[in-house]
Amino acid sequence: MSAGVRDGLLAAGLAVFDRVGFEGATVAAIRARARASNGSFFHAFGSKKELAGALLLEVLQHYHAAMLAALDPAPDAGQGIDRLIRAHLDWVVTSRREARYLFEISRSEWSEDVRDAQRAQNARLAEGIERWRRPLVERGDLLSMAPVMFISQLIGPAQIFCRAFLSGRDRADPRSEADTLIACAIRALRPPERIKK
Repeated sequence: MSAGVRDGLLAAGLAVFDRVGFEGATVAAIRARARASNGSFFHAFGSKKELAGALLLEVLQHYHAAMLAALDPAPDAGQGIDRLIRAHLDWVVTSRREARYLFEISRSEWSEDVRDAQRAQNARLAEGIERWRRPLVERGDLLSMAPVMFISQLIGPAQIFCRAFLSGRDRADPRSEADTLIACAIRALRPPERIKK
């Protein structure tokens, strides 16, 4: 099985899931979009659920790569907050179909088979952010808090804001509110005396 056939099936799965959701998608529709035979599909994936799980891991990898790229080279506290929020917003807008899949379509009940791999990918993202964050906390440039709280304060508001865009309820580009989201995150994550007025 060539990587091209597998990649074609994943791309087709993403398009079909985006159009009709996981429940409405069929193996036949995915195969038709990919122009793949029944044998090719089942050689690459045992089921629609298996394809969906593999797609989740691939999309998650793309998202994490975009986020970690924002921290290279390592920025100071304010720049890092700025870059991470902008990276999130940019990825959601420029990879809208993938973002919808990751944040709106994927569901835990059918992704359980890839849960360990998903945890491992999430851990690598958390470790990358923590390598940047820890020295800044030690210097007093960022408030001390659990890593999960830091991520929720950093990306949570932007993620909630992006949901209307991803669902189609709001057509406005979420990047237009980047400065406000960054200002709010800076107030939540930096000691007041370190915030430039």
